[in-house]
Amino acid sequence: MMMGAMRSNMTSMPDMAAMDMSVLQACMDACAACEQACTVCSTQLMDCAPACMNCADMCNTMMRSMMRMQGMTPASMMAMLDACIAMCQKCMDDCMNHADHSEICRMCAQTCKDCMDACTAVKDMMMASA
Repeated sequence: MMMGAMRSNMTSMPDMAAMDMSVLQACMDACAACEQACTVCSTQLMDCAPACMNCADMCNTMMRSMMRMQGMTPASMMAMLDACIAMCQKCMDDCMNHADHSEICRMCAQTCKDCMDACTAVKDMMMASA
């Protein structure tokens, strides 16, 4: 049911009707997982906390934007994906500084990597369908 609603939302964005919904769903799932991991990681009050909080907010915004495509354009979607990738990169880099002694930071960094990969897959799909 959700995928059907999303598919009809996608048709409202120019040149997006042919998008593979499973790739979009995987990206939304990765954003949700990253938001959760970053939120947990930020509670450790290490120096990665600001990046984690910012990344959690960005991933939430990315996920919510993907659920409601009305008003989006391919250019704005690409900019959002780029911003999410950049924020995940910063968070991952900061968390990797603690990964040797913090399982939570290691998990957060991996989740950020997964989110970057998922966002990149959406970007690649958008470029291929343009």
